[in-house]
Amino acid sequence: MNHQVSKAMHTRRLLAPLTAAAIAFACASAFAQDNANTGANPGATAQAATQDTTGSTGNAAAEVAKLSAEQQVKWLQHAQKSGELVKMSDAQLVAVFQALDPAVVPALVKQGPSGYPSYEFVLSRWERLNGKWPGKPAHMLVKLEHDPLRIYAKWLPDGDHAGEEVIYDSSKRTDEMYGHLGGLLSVMPMWTSLDGTLARSQSNHKITDLGTEFIVDKFMTDAKKYAEVGAAEKPQVEVKTYNGVRVVALTYTSPSGKPQYYAKKQTLGLDLRHPYFRTVEAYGDDGEIFERIVFDKIKPETFDASTFDPKNPDYKF
Repeated sequence: MNHQVSKAMHTRRLLAPLTAAAIAFACASAFAQDNANTGANPGATAQAATQDTTGSTGNAAAEVAKLSAEQQVKWLQHAQKSGELVKMSDAQLVAVFQALDPAVVPALVKQGPSGYPSYEFVLSRWERLNGKWPGKPAHMLVKLEHDPLRIYAKWLPDGDHAGEEVIYDSSKRTDEMYGHLGGLLSVMPMWTSLDGTLARSQSNHKITDLGTEFIVDKFMTDAKKYAEVGAAEKPQVEVKTYNGVRVVALTYTSPSGKPQYYAKKQTLGLDLRHPYFRTVEAYGDDGEIFERIVFDKIKPETFDASTFDPKNPDYKF
């Protein structure tokens, strides 16, 4: 290991655990080199960690705990891609993630990818608006494409704001979207500001916040702030199932709430196969939940020009 990486690793041991996140980010490019030099085999370690036929969670966690933080990142990447995490019991997952260095999950999601160049997803979203928690979530079908950013969103019949549709195309208008409300007003499509009154009446977010990238971006921003102030708390680890989506739920409590951090407390659900979060629950300084997002389905997809064209006959613009 070269002198700079050795110095970084020495510094990480002296700092509080979450401060290690910043060092792990800086060392990300050295992970492959380090593993090659030490002969580490993340794939073999992942297999050993899950070959626990006695049902004990200690063996799996112990195997992971033997690895350095850099090797744990490589191990976790392999365990996701190979399906090893999916095979673990809830108790095994909890024990393994408790054994990880706090820097590992931030390093994993930073290396990404946090989404796909273009993909289709279905999400359920609850938001506290004007102090009120909704009786049912907005259930949305979304088609999203990057470079340029284009989004089509449809509110499904079984959720809040049913029947609404919106199209955003940054190659045409960067600060406006085209859409219509549900019900009788669905025949009145219009251009409106991304951050205008109509948009804010239905969500605390812009349409451009849709996608797994938004959650990862907020998490990474807060992780860097944790490192800057030397926050030293490991996340609480649970395994939860939201709308049929099984995730490792990691609860982080910020030193303070808004506006410095996105939330006072967040529970982020890490996907078992991919380096992004499938769920998020965010709580304010008062302890009340103000947002819950669950990505029910995510599928890479290639779209043609009609996908983001209001004249598409499948749409009701």
